[in-house]
Amino acid sequence: MTDINADAWVSSTHRPMKFPEFVLVIASIMALNPLAMDIMLPSLPDIGAAFNVASANHLQTVLSTFMLGFGIGQFVMGPLSDRFGRRRVLLAGMGVYCAASLLAIAAPSFETLLLARALQGLGTSATRVIATSVVRDCYAGRRMASVMSLVMMIFIAVPVIAPAMGQAIMLMTQWRGVFIVLTVYGFAAMAWSAFRLPETLPVSERRSLAVRDVLSAYRQTITNRQTFGYAIAAGGVQGTLFAYVFTSQQVFTEIYHLGHYFPLAFAAIAIGIAVAGFLNSRFVGRLGMRMISHGALVGYVIIAGLMLAAAKADMLPLPVFMLLSALMMFAFGLVFANFTALAMEPQGHIAGTASSLYGTLTTLLGIGIGYTIGQDYDGTLLPFATGFFLCTFAALCVVAVVEKGRLFTPHKMVS
Repeated sequence: MTDINADAWVSSTHRPMKFPEFVLVIASIMALNPLAMDIMLPSLPDIGAAFNVASANHLQTVLSTFMLGFGIGQFVMGPLSDRFGRRRVLLAGMGVYCAASLLAIAAPSFETLLLARALQGLGTSATRVIATSVVRDCYAGRRMASVMSLVMMIFIAVPVIAPAMGQAIMLMTQWRGVFIVLTVYGFAAMAWSAFRLPETLPVSERRSLAVRDVLSAYRQTITNRQTFGYAIAAGGVQGTLFAYVFTSQQVFTEIYHLGHYFPLAFAAIAIGIAVAGFLNSRFVGRLGMRMISHGALVGYVIIAGLMLAAAKADMLPLPVFMLLSALMMFAFGLVFANFTALAMEPQGHIAGTASSLYGTLTTLLGIGIGYTIGQDYDGTLLPFATGFFLCTFAALCVVAVVEKGRLFTPHKMVS
């Protein structure tokens, strides 16, 4: 990908950032969310023991509560960033995240821990919305998809290594040490953003917070066929990812008996997203977002069908499960980055609000699906495989409706 002149996208009142640093900052901001999710996986049994939570399925609320706060928070972060600018809202959200991490360290009860997790999710909702909005402020079309792919390729390294980090922390200390690490990372990312990330939304383009204007922006977002359709489809495929994350600790330790080695299997599978992000950043400019994402979604459905058939036949040994899961992650990486770019492309004039609503729709839909599949876990892979297939097939149907049956049609370049 060719380098982009910083002067073309940074306000003249701020010091320009070089393109590599821009990608790294955006990736570090977005990484707050997957780090806070996946680093928790090895500590769940210890948290259950510390607070006398006997049900492994109930322990999933440590993850789902975080994602609930993340989903709800996105609904307001966009309008706030369209009114007050990106930096203020981003730094405020990161401040909430850091305060919530401190609360989790001192949590005297499971209920307090869940409150802290919800507040952590609320704080990271600002990082997700603002990161996407900043990218949309600066780029459009295939170039935006390429940037998002580079960002995803970098920040996906976090969930690849996060469970291993969590396991290492658990070997040296106990579960509260995990939140100490989250706090340190949160303050470091906030400091980097405060000192280096410029404001990308000019004052002249800021929007009113009047209820009528906000509702009008939401209406423009939700009534846009492309934005709303790809949001629903993205939520469906994200539900499969959440279901995998919510149940992974149980699957690898109870079904495959990996014990403390499960973070290694988790990391090996997650590499598929990083590979997808790299390949997408290289080829999206040539092939287009629709060509790549539609092809990946069809592959996603085929992979899901194979996993469901194998689960029904009780023929999912660990190597087969890992292979199919890695392919699932690879397809997800190609689908989600391009679906996000496709959904956001028509919304450049209200990028913050559109990113907010898009994030809320995809996250809450994904949480609902992932939580439902996770709670159906019965010691076998059949509930996950069934939900996996139904979600991906439904997403393909939604995309076919949005595109009026014309799949794989190259997207027009947007300047």
